[in-house]
Amino acid sequence: MTTSPSAPICMGVAATAATALAVSVLAHLGVGKIGTGAALQVTARLALLLFWPSYVGGALVTLFGPTFQPVKRRARELGLAFASVLTVHLGLVGWLCWIGSAPPVKIFAIFGMGVLWTYLLALFSIERFSRVIGSMGWWILRNIGMNYIAFAFALDFLTPLHKGTARHPAEYVPFAVLTVLGPALWLIAALKRVGLGSSGRRL
Repeated sequence: MTTSPSAPICMGVAATAATALAVSVLAHLGVGKIGTGAALQVTARLALLLFWPSYVGGALVTLFGPTFQPVKRRARELGLAFASVLTVHLGLVGWLCWIGSAPPVKIFAIFGMGVLWTYLLALFSIERFSRVIGSMGWWILRNIGMNYIAFAFALDFLTPLHKGTARHPAEYVPFAVLTVLGPALWLIAALKRVGLGSSGRRL
C-alpha cells in the first residue's frame, strides 16, 4: 500500500514488453481475427505470469518461510505491471471488436468484472486512496479482488482444456496448472494463519 519509485518502471517495462509481443504476433499473423486472437493469447499469458506471484507472494511466505519475502515485498509492483499488460490486452480486445469479431456478451460480463477489480486494486494501492478505506478495507478489497481475478484466469485457461477447444493443449497446461495452484496455496495459507491464530488464543 506504499508508494514505490520502482512501480512506474515496472509498469513501463511490462507495457512495453506486452506491446512488443503483440506487435510481433500481429506482424507475423496479420491484424485480422487470427492474428489478434493470437496476440490476445500471448498477452494473457504474460499477464498471468505477473499476476501470479503478486497473488501468492504472501501465501508463499506463510507456507515456506522468509525465502519468499522478496516476492511478497514486490507484490504491488507486480500487480501494477499486470494492470499495465492488461491495458495492452484490452486494446487488442477493442481492435477485435472494431474488425467485427467481438467476443460474446458473457465474456465481457465475466472478464469485465476482472478488469474492474484490477483497476480498483491499482487505484487503492496508492497511499492517499488506501488511507480512505483503511487497512481493513484494503484487506477486504484485495482478497475479494485478487481471488476474482484468479477465478477469471482459471476460467480462461481451464475452459478450453475442459471443452477440448484448445488447438494446442500443451500451450495451456502450464498456465492452467498455475491457475489451480494459486488459489490452492492461498487457501492453505489462509487456513494455516487461522490455525496459528487459534493456537495463540488457546495459549
